[in-house]
Amino acid sequence: MEDQIRETPADKWIANPVSRFMSKSTSGGVVLFLAAVFAIFMANSQWADAYMSFWDDNHIGFSFNDMVLNHSLKHWVNDGLMAIFFFVVGLELKRELTTGELSSPKKAMLPIIAAIGGMVVPALIYTVFNGGTDAAHGWGIPMATDIAFALGVLFLLGDKVPTSLKVFLTALAIADDLGAVMVIAIFYTSDLSMLNLGMGLGFFGLLILGNLIGIRNTLYYAIIGIGGVWLCFLLSGVHATIAAVLAAFAIPSTARVHESYFVSKLNALRDRFSKIDPDDKIPNLTGDQMECVEDIRVLASDALPASIRLEHSMHNFVSFFVMPVFALANAAIPIHLGDGGLSAVTLGVAFGLLVGKVLGVAGLTGLLIKLKVVPMPKGMTYLNLLGLGFLAAIGFTMSLFVTELAFDINLHPEFPDQAKLGILIASGLGGIIGYILLSMCGKKTGVQEEA
Repeated sequence: MEDQIRETPADKWIANPVSRFMSKSTSGGVVLFLAAVFAIFMANSQWADAYMSFWDDNHIGFSFNDMVLNHSLKHWVNDGLMAIFFFVVGLELKRELTTGELSSPKKAMLPIIAAIGGMVVPALIYTVFNGGTDAAHGWGIPMATDIAFALGVLFLLGDKVPTSLKVFLTALAIADDLGAVMVIAIFYTSDLSMLNLGMGLGFFGLLILGNLIGIRNTLYYAIIGIGGVWLCFLLSGVHATIAAVLAAFAIPSTARVHESYFVSKLNALRDRFSKIDPDDKIPNLTGDQMECVEDIRVLASDALPASIRLEHSMHNFVSFFVMPVFALANAAIPIHLGDGGLSAVTLGVAFGLLVGKVLGVAGLTGLLIKLKVVPMPKGMTYLNLLGLGFLAAIGFTMSLFVTELAFDINLHPEFPDQAKLGILIASGLGGIIGYILLSMCGKKTGVQEEA
């Protein structure tokens, strides 16, 4: 019997291995980690000045009449590429709020409480170190959890970790992202242009209108979302990533066809295809067969909501391009302690993440479970909850992003590097400790099951 799938040398040696690598849940975290390590290496090498200059001194500009956009590569990464990241975050938020773990009060209660605790306690700890100083505005830095890194560590443990724990961390991180977006919108936005903001909200209204009247073409949302909402928000002073989240929430989340119609139509198309006489003289499908396959493709596309199609299609681009490029541009952290040791900013961020996240996530959640306010999720123990708290201390991507917004580098150029060092310390220790604790939980569970 001849092979059912024709595999070319390019498929065998290039396409299939790359596809298998990209399909693994841990691969995005691995690429992000390697990008961060490379950036840190460059920032502490003899090429440090050239590396920093590449991101800060090279500019890309656009102009239209009196409107001019001229920013450094780093600025375009943080306001442009990261808008794509936040767009996907917005799609994930919408999915979780409509059909996922945050879709009902009962499901959402525990991860939302854990997320709130994991944001408030780190901010308070940072304020203890830096309250009343010029660095006080950085309290938002240790509030965020990096979902890619945290889930990457969790999935490395495989079957040692119950599925309920992975679901809980995902829901917590999504709720945490929502909190971070709100913090950026409210506290890290200045110099508002009400005209541009009003225009941006007007374009957002067009997206909502398109959703309500049933427009499913993603090109409509792309043109208005980027050329309208994102551009106007960028010019308004509100951080452009907020526009990306708003645009994501406007994308239709209902399918064009219902499940029952999809099943009956798919069966009919399958029967139609099987009745078409094949032509053994040609290597490909016949014209009638290809027409039938195209009808199946259109039907399958109509069965998926536009928001789900976009989330799936953009996931690899965000994981393997946007986030690594962001790390290359922002994780270049010069590691020098100076004569006075670690600064208050570094200590505030490090303790805020490493201690604050554990107390806020694991401590508050454990207390509520102990007081029987909420039930213990299936498969969760106090020990793996503690391990989860340490994984929540991995604040890499979002914390680095907030760092770029929190400080005025013209007044205090040293603060961002100090904060980034704290992020690096806490994220590294949190990932290692969390992995060890959860690995221990897995061994204990295995012993109990064998017994």
